[in-house]
Amino acid sequence: MRTSSTIRTRRTVKRGTRTAAVLAAGALALSLTACGGDDDNGGGDKDGRGGGSKQPASSVTLPKLDGESLEVAAVWTGAEQENFKKVLAEFEKRTGAKVTFVPAQDPIINFLGSKIAGGAPPDVAMLPQPGAIKQAVDKGWAKPLGAEATKELGENYSQGWQDIGKVGGKQYGVYYKAANKSLIWYNAQVFENGGASEPKTWDELLDTAQMVYDSGVTPFSVGGADGWTLTDWFENVYLSQAGPEKYDQLAQHKIKWTDPSVKEALTTLAQIWGKKDFVAGGASGALQTEFPASVTQTFTGGEQPKAGMVYEGDFVQVNIGETEAKVGTDAKVFPFPAVGDTAPVVSGGDAAVVFKDSKAAQALATWLASPDAAAIQAKLGGFLSPNKSVDASVYPNDVQKKIAEALVAAGDDFRFDMSDQAPQAFGGTPGKGEWKTLQDFLKNPKDVAGAQAKLEADAAAAYGG
Repeated sequence: MRTSSTIRTRRTVKRGTRTAAVLAAGALALSLTACGGDDDNGGGDKDGRGGGSKQPASSVTLPKLDGESLEVAAVWTGAEQENFKKVLAEFEKRTGAKVTFVPAQDPIINFLGSKIAGGAPPDVAMLPQPGAIKQAVDKGWAKPLGAEATKELGENYSQGWQDIGKVGGKQYGVYYKAANKSLIWYNAQVFENGGASEPKTWDELLDTAQMVYDSGVTPFSVGGADGWTLTDWFENVYLSQAGPEKYDQLAQHKIKWTDPSVKEALTTLAQIWGKKDFVAGGASGALQTEFPASVTQTFTGGEQPKAGMVYEGDFVQVNIGETEAKVGTDAKVFPFPAVGDTAPVVSGGDAAVVFKDSKAAQALATWLASPDAAAIQAKLGGFLSPNKSVDASVYPNDVQKKIAEALVAAGDDFRFDMSDQAPQAFGGTPGKGEWKTLQDFLKNPKDVAGAQAKLEADAAAAYGG
């Protein structure tokens, strides 16, 4: 992340019908609206099982691994890394194994290639792209999940989330962490001062932005230094405007990026990216703003923050936690507005993949597929689990609880992050492919045709024609 779950593959998960996807989007919107501004930080014990939770004390059987040592690699940093280490600490406590977290660079598949070439691969790696899982399998690096991990996965995950971690019909990935990437977070005081309310459509979002601007605050904070945030913006607009079928076709490069539907989505994005004074710091400022700062600058500065809104997934809460703002009161959230017929539901995630086929590595994969592991990090905030056996009461506030319930209720009826489904050279590499072209488009949103031509050229090269 990237600060969180940001995912990429050539393979598209089998999803439900358009009607089911529409219903899932509606369920999310209703769920978030229902959560209002309530913030429930109920107590919980140290292992992450919140007070009053029905989460069992131990729902997974793990072997004794005294004397065993493991390395787990991930791109996570800051609070996200520290919270994950608490999950690893509980695994150590239950098994006797010693687990070391290895910070990885992005793109992680390149980092892993270097480690493997040096004869020192990690035992397990958290891969933020399905495309990276496929690449690791194709290179012979990744090992299939064993019977216990597969069993745990089958008991706790919908078929769609299982399928995302499969390559060639074999299970390789455990989607430990998910992301709801169809959310816009806002500074409640700014909205109140501007007389703005939560928009439900794109046109209403533009009206809301104008109200925020007229009150003296720049409407949007954009972390343009991280290209993945821009792909997420595009995907939400495209899914809602073009529809699920076109989304799947573009994700698989079955239609070209020069398609009129892409032109329409980029033109729509330009209504915000190209609007003078709508983006904090302008295009040049946004391109120097990394994702964490795009969040914190929205919720600091009293009644004059640098921006009133910031788009990104549920994991934004981790960065809000670095400010004095309180989720549910100072920092609120609404679903990404409908650009077309229905609001989008775009998801992402991080999968645990075994690189050394040992008893200890397979046990760790089993642990990460369990509700026990997910409950620990869920309680700490800024985390969303696709594990349907995790009791929603473990989440630290009502906002996060409702987001989690909506994700689980959607079952298989969601769309996975498009750039995460692409070959990594196109959809997951800083300074290249879609990331770079959308950064250039943010700088010059009038050049829709030029952006389309570059996107298509890079996609054709990455997909092989």
